[in-house]
Amino acid sequence: MKKNPQEITVIIPSSLKELSKIERLAGEIAREMNFSEDQQDNFSIAVTEAVGNAIIHGNKTNPKKKVQIVFRPKKDRIEVSVTDQGQGFDLNKISNPLAPKNLMKESGRGIFILKTLMDEVSFSFSPKGTTVNFVIKKRK
Repeated sequence: MKKNPQEITVIIPSSLKELSKIERLAGEIAREMNFSEDQQDNFSIAVTEAVGNAIIHGNKTNPKKKVQIVFRPKKDRIEVSVTDQGQGFDLNKISNPLAPKNLMKESGRGIFILKTLMDEVSFSFSPKGTTVNFVIKKRK
């Protein structure tokens, strides 16, 4: 883990065993910045979802592939980038998790959760992998 005041970078192997460590780190960052308890929880959930998606869907749980998580704490927000080494996906082909036929599915909610809990969410795709960027703003 590389740490400086503007940025915390963590690179993990594609193993779900790493999620609890990342969830704790996300919670610590939000707590240190005095986010409300609800926002701390939302932030931890969002980070865990994004990293879980990168491990499972992006890197296909290949432990040789890495996931990079970058936290950028600012005065009134936290910006996060999660990058995998996968092939990417078509945002237009993501099914609606609220559609009746999808309600009982065990997966397919990660992006929906991110967009619901975070203030900003965007994706970028390159031959080297997919990056999801998201932001949570401190509530007054």
